[in-house]
Amino acid sequence: MRIEAYTQVQQVYNTSKTSKSTKTNSAGLRDAVQISSLGKDFQIAKQAVANAPDIREDVVAPLRASIQSGTYQVSSESFANKLLEQYKETFTL
Repeated sequence: MRIEAYTQVQQVYNTSKTSKSTKTNSAGLRDAVQISSLGKDFQIAKQAVANAPDIREDVVAPLRASIQSGTYQVSSESFANKLLEQYKETFTL
């Protein structure tokens, strides 16, 4: 039996030695974040949308008044056209 073959294999895999890791001083390192101008514009737009009301009362108030008074008229032709458009969008392959 050849013992030198075993030592050669051990040297290839180098299992008996461990490497030492070097420690760095992290006290001087800091993380920094920079937001692009596009990101800043996005934040401004998002804030404007959040501050906007959900319902446009200037548009809804006249419609609400005409419905409550019973004077709101729906065109049957317009209703039928919109119904067909919705049907085509839903069931078109």
